[in-house]
Amino acid sequence: MKKRDYLIAVGALFLALVLSVQLMEPKAVEAGAWGLHFSSPGATPSGPASSPQLQALDAAYLDARGGKVLYLTFDAGYENGYTEKILEILQAHQVPAAFFLVGNYLEKNPDLVRKMVAQGHTVGNHTMHHPDMRKLSDPAAFKKELEDLETLYTSVTGQTMEKFYRPPQGLYSEENLKAAQSLGYKTVFWSLAYADWDNNAQPRREAALEKLMSRTHDGAVILLHSTSETNALILDELLTRWAEQGYRFAPIGELFA
Repeated sequence: MKKRDYLIAVGALFLALVLSVQLMEPKAVEAGAWGLHFSSPGATPSGPASSPQLQALDAAYLDARGGKVLYLTFDAGYENGYTEKILEILQAHQVPAAFFLVGNYLEKNPDLVRKMVAQGHTVGNHTMHHPDMRKLSDPAAFKKELEDLETLYTSVTGQTMEKFYRPPQGLYSEENLKAAQSLGYKTVFWSLAYADWDNNAQPRREAALEKLMSRTHDGAVILLHSTSETNALILDELLTRWAEQGYRFAPIGELFA
């Protein structure tokens, strides 16, 4: 081989190695609000960050391993009279769920929180005051939002809170996720949700079922709000349909196993 050709070959090999290393390096997670894109019914949706990006930060939005498994989660900033019924349905179906609660909920509904725990559900950290956590630039302020809720949870239940965190309103930044990670938390986003949070515009039963069932996918992390009248109405049917499709329901800890 001529010297010139040899140098070109070595240069090309070096460039390929550099590019491969750059491709392997995880890209930064851009700050924003968690959202989803569904390419087709039943397909796994894409989010603003990929599973590998999130995994590096002890976060997840679905079970990337796939399989016929679903993770049921509820967010609750306050009690609206439907949680008792939701708990009854979950118990009847023997389905574990994760409830992400804020300080106000724990303070005003200690009996319901203790019932969640007694029935084997996970209570996750949705922060003490439900702020936009991206705006808490002081690490001590971020830590206080999570640890104050941990302390309150222990005073209500007598137990140590499991370290699962959901950012209020799905607002996040890479710094947020790293801060949660440094405190030992796993951040839980979601891969299936619908507009169920507005009490003045609750979806009709048929529309809610169609939206959720058409977007169900393997390994989904499902976000519902326990404040929703519609969710209390359709939950029994939802769980029945999902079970008929061959899905099992796993506790949120399995998402990070």
